[in-house]
Amino acid sequence: MNRLANETSPYLLQHKDNPVDWYPWGDEALARAREEDRPILLSIGYSACHWCHVMERESFEDSQTAAFMNENFVPIKVDREERPDVDDIYMQAVQAMTGHGGWPLTVFLDPDGVPFFGGTYYPPESRYGMPSFRQVMEGVAQAWRNRRDEIRSAAASTVRGLEAATRLRPSAEILSSRVLDDAERALEREFDPINGGFGGAPKFPPASAIEFLMRRMTDCDRDPARAGTIVEKTLERMARGGMYDQVGGGFARYSVDAHWLVPHFEKMLYDNALLARAYLHGSQVTGREDFARICTETLDWALREMRSPDGGFYSALDADSEGEEGRFYVWTADEVRELLGEDAEEVIPYWGLDAEPNFENANVLHVAGNGIDPDLLERARRNLYEARAQRVWPGRDDKQLAAWNALMIGALAETGAALGDQRYVDAARECAGFVLTNLRDPSERLLRTYKDGQAKLNAYLSDHAYLVEALLSLYEATFETRWFTEARALADTMIERYSDPEGGFFTTSNDHERLVTRPKEIQDHPIPSGNSSAAFGLLRLNAFTGEREYSDRALSVFRLLHEAAGRHPQAFGHLLQAMHFHFAPSREVALVGEDLEGLVAAVRSAFRPTIVTAAMRPGDAEAAEQIPLLRGRDAVDGRAAAYVCENFACRLPVTAPDELERSLSC
Repeated sequence: MNRLANETSPYLLQHKDNPVDWYPWGDEALARAREEDRPILLSIGYSACHWCHVMERESFEDSQTAAFMNENFVPIKVDREERPDVDDIYMQAVQAMTGHGGWPLTVFLDPDGVPFFGGTYYPPESRYGMPSFRQVMEGVAQAWRNRRDEIRSAAASTVRGLEAATRLRPSAEILSSRVLDDAERALEREFDPINGGFGGAPKFPPASAIEFLMRRMTDCDRDPARAGTIVEKTLERMARGGMYDQVGGGFARYSVDAHWLVPHFEKMLYDNALLARAYLHGSQVTGREDFARICTETLDWALREMRSPDGGFYSALDADSEGEEGRFYVWTADEVRELLGEDAEEVIPYWGLDAEPNFENANVLHVAGNGIDPDLLERARRNLYEARAQRVWPGRDDKQLAAWNALMIGALAETGAALGDQRYVDAARECAGFVLTNLRDPSERLLRTYKDGQAKLNAYLSDHAYLVEALLSLYEATFETRWFTEARALADTMIERYSDPEGGFFTTSNDHERLVTRPKEIQDHPIPSGNSSAAFGLLRLNAFTGEREYSDRALSVFRLLHEAAGRHPQAFGHLLQAMHFHFAPSREVALVGEDLEGLVAAVRSAFRPTIVTAAMRPGDAEAAEQIPLLRGRDAVDGRAAAYVCENFACRLPVTAPDELERSLSC
């Protein structure tokens, strides 16, 4: 075994028996590179990555390839999910060098960590116009020996290029809600009216962009029809396609085609948390019960297959099983007939099994027909799930990441509150307790990753920002003051340790290890950037507290990015949600009294993305102390009352749920 045997990352542990002399990222590897004047061969991937497995089998398990790597380089292996800072820096470098990126990422660095050559997957022999991995390594080793001056002279300009995001300066253009209009028009132009979503193959689920459009649908001065068409078509087509697991629930990473049929089969926790929320909100704005069903099936999949005994959530399920991509998920018509008997005659055309195979002599199930008895369909799903469970399961990445768990906390809390399902609220509460208890160091600072009882690695901006948002959602689902208190403390830490005086936030803290540059993540694809999430969470905190620093910090993010967000909305979907919260008429709702259920139900009766809600019962001094929105609010003649405020200027309280609904409606 090599040094990776001492790691906790499942991805790194997959490589512990390679003959490659792998190092994890850290001082030991970098010091050896400097001492021996060797270039670094940095390989970045993640455990659910199909092509990462392929490159391992073809190259890293080959003794001759490994011997060449060990002789000429200091090999370093990185889990991109544990180290998003390292991945971000070197992915930017490879994209600048080659015009594309992806995983596995293969980058060659000088001993100071400056990249000078890179790419993604390299085959063991030259094919498809690609050089072999051995050819690439030989060329790099020769350049290191014979062209060192060129590599050194390019280093300074390479570092300047990597610092581009950190050199962003606030725009001189005045912040305006016009950016929301620009973004919506851009999404209309990019919309695929046949298949839903945006653009062509491969097609990624656009959760953040769809969430932005749903928020626009709730604006009182707008016709929701145009945005509604994009939202409904996209959510419907994704749910009918093979990217959605028709048997077990939950979504695969993306579709390799333009119509959501054949997925790249890995299932990521973050995609499913974001999509569960999107389907919840989709059901609220369209009234479609099938969208609510997709939301709950997705969360039920996570609770069943991804939840740890301590209440947290694992990271991913692999694309491969038994060495083949998708083998666990596909079916033949004969298999289904044998399992379902008479029911198969209706199920086979409904799931498209009467057509030609669509994936390697088998079929990815998708909804090809319309109309089927719900009880029959549920019986078929249950029978196929039980049979599938007897197959060899895909590998599961069982590390638990603070940021991704935060996304699931938010999805569970919002769904439980909106649908009145306490199971989801309880799961969100338990997960939040797990993160806040186990993913902290002795000084109470947040950590990034947890596995097998060990938490480690400094947390990043996204870990803090996602958790702020999640804990505020959990507070609004439970009205337990402790979640609000934790959210505010995390926000204060985030400002202290991650903010940039020039605007926005850095990915890493001010006491993080020194890297070749201090990155600043800004794009919301495929998941919200730390900056977008920080802005949104801080604006929500400002609405609860009236604390101006929170809104000032959020606006500093807007000033850096608002022009780009209007032009490229798919890359800034979460930021646009935050900007909508800022520009749309927003309200703060304070509920006080003993019997609050009716008033709470009135607030939750619709998708209301521009309000925050706080509540307390008589004598709850802690709530009034911690949450300024509740101060000075009292019940009315012994009856529970609702105070609807804008910028902390409140109307007269109302006590009837229907009055409250009217005051919150257009």
